[in-house]
Amino acid sequence: MLGVIVAVWLSERRWRARGGQKGTIIDIAVPAVIFGLIGGRLYHVITDWQTYFGSRAIKEPIQALFIWEGGLGIWGAIALGGVGVWLAARRRGLSMTALADTIAPGIAFAQAIGRWGNWFNQELYGSPTTLPWGLEIDVDHGGEPGVLYHPTFLYESLWDVALGFVLIYLGRRLALHHGRLFALYVAGYTLGRFWIEGLRIDPVGGVDHAVEFLGLRINQWTSIVLFVGALVYFWATRNKTGEEIVVSPSSRYEPGAESADPAHASGQADPGTGESSDSTEPSGSTESSAADTPESRASAPDEPAQADDTPKAEPTSEEAGAPASAREDVPGDAEQDADQASDQDADGAKLSDADAEPATKEKNSR
Repeated sequence: MLGVIVAVWLSERRWRARGGQKGTIIDIAVPAVIFGLIGGRLYHVITDWQTYFGSRAIKEPIQALFIWEGGLGIWGAIALGGVGVWLAARRRGLSMTALADTIAPGIAFAQAIGRWGNWFNQELYGSPTTLPWGLEIDVDHGGEPGVLYHPTFLYESLWDVALGFVLIYLGRRLALHHGRLFALYVAGYTLGRFWIEGLRIDPVGGVDHAVEFLGLRINQWTSIVLFVGALVYFWATRNKTGEEIVVSPSSRYEPGAESADPAHASGQADPGTGESSDSTEPSGSTESSAADTPESRASAPDEPAQADDTPKAEPTSEEAGAPASAREDVPGDAEQDADQASDQDADGAKLSDADAEPATKEKNSR
């Protein structure tokens, strides 16, 4: 459990550093852990079937389901745990390879912590050694008094810690994306696992022999296949050097949200053009709006007004004499309203002159 916590914490920090949304790794870790436990137990039972089934079985078949008694295979946990991650990533529209690169160092550190369970259980130890760091094994667990054994759990734990730091360094130094960093994790882990597995002498599950094929343990054959596969993938993706776009989880399952393409997420710029993919405004509208500004209107030369052939209705006497507040606003140009106002002022001035003319004549006659 401590290893899972460390892996989630580190992966969450790495995911947010890539622009991912907070809490994404925590949400994905739930199905990953559940699927991983099931896969790890299945791998253990399949590769150690003689412990639970057959004439030499030392446990009841029903005990194959007792996961709390120990017995998990790392490759089964990674394989089925990866299925859980894929299902969760698919729901959210996230890149599976981006997630794999993000969590790779965390998995290595989690394995380094988890290997110490072998020390508490005194299992999966190596051959006898005279080295000062040799491990004593109880007689109940297959050891002999006074004999020291290679602490293979310690070797693998140190290997995994070193691998985790190397992955972090290479991820920053070489900018490895598109699953290439995860491929290096698989290659690095299987390389060490093949060597460490060869040191082990303890019988798998407590029976008198381990499952072997052509002189190698099943886990060694698994390491060979995965090592080659990881190198092939790393070579095949050598031209994929660009950064992967992290898609927000809200783009996948928010009500009314459309399925987002990781390479062209809503509101994100296209790496090639720099334009946003969710823009719906025509290109011409930007130019027209930019041209229709006070500065542009002031700088533009006056254009002759186009003649309006539509006859304009003259205001009636009642409308002319009515107060402005009582008249109904008629849509029109501001120039027309100004002309009407000036005409009314001119008419008023003429009436005043007409009234004053008789008085002037009468005065002159006197």
